[in-house]
Amino acid sequence: MPKLSLVERDAFLSETPGFIMDIATLDADGAPHLCPIWFLLEEGRIWFTPRQHSEWLKHLRRDPRVALCIDEPSVPYRKVLVRGRAEIVHEIGQDDLWRDRYRRIAGRYLPSTDANAYVDGTDDQPRALCAVTLESAEVKTWRMPVEGESYDGIWAKRYWTDDAKVRQAAPDVFNKSTD
Repeated sequence: MPKLSLVERDAFLSETPGFIMDIATLDADGAPHLCPIWFLLEEGRIWFTPRQHSEWLKHLRRDPRVALCIDEPSVPYRKVLVRGRAEIVHEIGQDDLWRDRYRRIAGRYLPSTDANAYVDGTDDQPRALCAVTLESAEVKTWRMPVEGESYDGIWAKRYWTDDAKVRQAAPDVFNKSTD
């Protein structure tokens, strides 16, 4: 299946307006907890801001393991999946130290004046600033094949059954090493 190059991945993660990121954390019982949030890619890290009373911030304090999913709802259906550890870079109450980053996060999802009004209108509600460093995480990407690429790349070869039509159309592709 086609993967995004690092340049394509970072361009996708930086698009404006931004795609929503789903963050999965583990609750006290070990069950997954999923929350859609805003994010920003800077300095090789995905940055995000839980509010002080967020359930998932409590989860991160106990167990920093996360899964992140950023995907788009239309062709070419790009997606980035990340499994790693979130770091609480700035604790609650230190918002003034990173307010400009928060403006950049909001600015990916709202027009500039609205983003500034949103940040200024909620700056009395403390947040933490967290990040996942992509270099130390497991990162997987995918997209649909584009014009000129073989459709057999839509799925990893291990998913195709022996009698799949696509195998018959491109037998030489399936006789090579599998991914």
